[in-house]
Amino acid sequence: MKKSVKSIVVLVSICAVVSVLLALTNAVTAPIITQNEEKSANAALLEVLPDGGSFEKADITAYTLPATVTDVYLSENGGHVVKLNTTGYSSGMVLMCGINPDGTVSGTKLIASQETPSIGGAAAETYAAAVIGVDVSTAEALDTISGATKTTAAYKNAVRDALNTVIILGGGSVDLRTEEEILADALNEALPAANGAFTKHFFVEVTEGVDAIYFADNGAGAVCVVDTVDGQFIALDDSYTVITACDDTVAVAVKTAVDTVRATTTTALDLTAYAGLPEHLVKAEKTASGNYVMEIKAAGYGITGGDEYHPASGEYIMIRVSVTPDGRVIDCLTLSEEETDGIGSACADETFYGQFDGKTEETYQNIDAISGATLTTDGYKKAILRAFACVKIFEGGNPS
Repeated sequence: MKKSVKSIVVLVSICAVVSVLLALTNAVTAPIITQNEEKSANAALLEVLPDGGSFEKADITAYTLPATVTDVYLSENGGHVVKLNTTGYSSGMVLMCGINPDGTVSGTKLIASQETPSIGGAAAETYAAAVIGVDVSTAEALDTISGATKTTAAYKNAVRDALNTVIILGGGSVDLRTEEEILADALNEALPAANGAFTKHFFVEVTEGVDAIYFADNGAGAVCVVDTVDGQFIALDDSYTVITACDDTVAVAVKTAVDTVRATTTTALDLTAYAGLPEHLVKAEKTASGNYVMEIKAAGYGITGGDEYHPASGEYIMIRVSVTPDGRVIDCLTLSEEETDGIGSACADETFYGQFDGKTEETYQNIDAISGATLTTDGYKKAILRAFACVKIFEGGNPS
């Protein structure tokens, strides 16, 4: 029993001595470790802002900054280093961006990434050199890199966010809204009675002077985007009377466009009654004015010849397109797609499919391809070509 007590006392004494020694060691080494960490951090800051001198972490809690910004460091020379966390092809893309006192990018460094090393990672290294010297007025013009569109687009947006952050910290005003938020706010301002819920109209009739019509989901009216330099939003109430102050010519164009699309009727076509229609045509309708509305399958990435199912998704790109009897696209829309996320999936963006509006069989190929997604682009264009062929068959002409 005495031996057991003695062993316990000895063990406790040893633990106490070790604890004291560890505490003393920590007291000595902790400041050294902190100092080394500060040196490493300062070295990273100097890498993206070489003329920065010393740095001090800024208190950014009082500012509304881009969501990607996590930290900001103020430099001795009046510059800034902004740390950002964004998402490229994968999440966890951490970037340091140095901004000179004159508002130009001094350098960037990707300090953490889950991007594919041989694709996105390599592209990021190349992109780092491309952004040096840009400012807030030139950042938007930066091109993304084919094959790594999502990574380089995220890099570009992070640099833009860093530049905007410096403007905000300097007392300037920056619109941080996305394009979608800007559109939503404009629609809400034009027609508050819609309570923020709108559906964009798919045109099957030709309208002059009106780029888009958004109908209120609750029946409160509609908002037309007029074809003007400033993108004027003209509202109509629930009786479809123009209520936004505007030029008489604009009011007439808006009223005419809305009355036209509201009066439009379509009749489903019996596809079995026509010989030679491509099997990719899913359904077709004809308007009372003689235009055609079709849903067509387009083969995208990895599909030999553009005629077989996607090997991974088993799905075609589904397209809705309206065409006049003489073969001119009125409107185009991607209904669904299963293309590679961040690359071919761009076929679902209006900036891509909207390019086909107004195109004919002679001009439909004159569009900007999706960067890094040649097969998706080619498959989409082949579907549009098939739409022209279908119209010729419906009209009794020769589709070849």
